[in-house]
Amino acid sequence: MPALPPLNAMRAFEASARHLNFRLAAEEIGVTQGAVAQQVRGLEARLGIALFERLPRGLRLTEAGRRFHAPLRRAFHLIEEAVDELSGQRQITISVTPSFASKWLVPRLNDFVARHPDVSVQVDARERLADFQSDGIDIAVRQSRSQIARGLNATPLFSTEFVVVGSPSLASQISGPDDLMQHVLLSDSHGLWPLFLERAGVEGRPRMMNFSQTSLAIDAAISGQGFALANAPLVSAELASGRLAQPLSEVLVDDLSFFIVAPQKPRQPQLVQQMRDWLLSQA
Repeated sequence: MPALPPLNAMRAFEASARHLNFRLAAEEIGVTQGAVAQQVRGLEARLGIALFERLPRGLRLTEAGRRFHAPLRRAFHLIEEAVDELSGQRQITISVTPSFASKWLVPRLNDFVARHPDVSVQVDARERLADFQSDGIDIAVRQSRSQIARGLNATPLFSTEFVVVGSPSLASQISGPDDLMQHVLLSDSHGLWPLFLERAGVEGRPRMMNFSQTSLAIDAAISGQGFALANAPLVSAELASGRLAQPLSEVLVDDLSFFIVAPQKPRQPQLVQQMRDWLLSQA
């Protein structure tokens, strides 16, 4: 039996294959980007085959790389499970968007930890969709208007009601929807301000400031830069604390809803059910 390649090299390749990016793989492993790239080059040299195509912006697995990654990912998962079993610490990984993580999930996580002290939670807060096969994700929360992909279970978390929010000082200047035209409107990637203004009967061209993430628009509203049109659940804590105010009763109800998503046959069915039940209890 030939000697196996170094474990560090295979770990560097496995992380790079999941992220398709040496920098992100290096951040996960805790080494430099150059070290990851060198480990992967050494592995390719040892195997005598290219595992990646190096692109101007990231990486792409070759056919050999795809064939190598799938069983390697399973092997590392088995190692992780063995370590968890010995340590007595179970771990679940939940995938959410950065905005949902910062404005809804993270402030509530202490409650889950208190209820399940034997479970370690790993939050993967990125915009990319989870595939549940090779990325180690157990459960996810996503917004969607369309049906969730086949082979996945989708449980509604809450429907989406968008509300106008701003700092208390700015909110005191609003007596009706038309007053919004005197202020900057903070828009996120959903771009729902035009629909809100149309339904509210507001005419004219507003001043807009655009953000790539909802959380950034909410933070800008808190700092008094304008008004955000935000998911009501994502600003409930700020409204309760008085950091934000809702000056208008008008809301925008949209079919862009939040869903809890998990495979029909999850790797850790008990942990996935515990997390799903907890998320629903918080909503």
